[in-house]
Amino acid sequence: MGNPVNSILWLLILIFISFFVAGFCAFWYIILHPLSVCIPPLKGLTDILLAGIQFPHHCAEKMMSGSPLFN
Repeated sequence: MGNPVNSILWLLILIFISFFVAGFCAFWYIILHPLSVCIPPLKGLTDILLAGIQFPHHCAEKMMSGSPLFN
């Protein structure tokens, strides 16, 4: 286990930021992903949105390991 202070910071980011980011990205991902078949340049945007959807998972992994915020 890493630093408990870092785990608490990641928990706060998880609760107060990442769920909102994931929700926002999920809405646009659902709308744009089917269109990326017809409009290939949207593929890059949908990849970024998918990363936003996975942000809570990233925060939870960092929280459990106690990783520093900037590393």
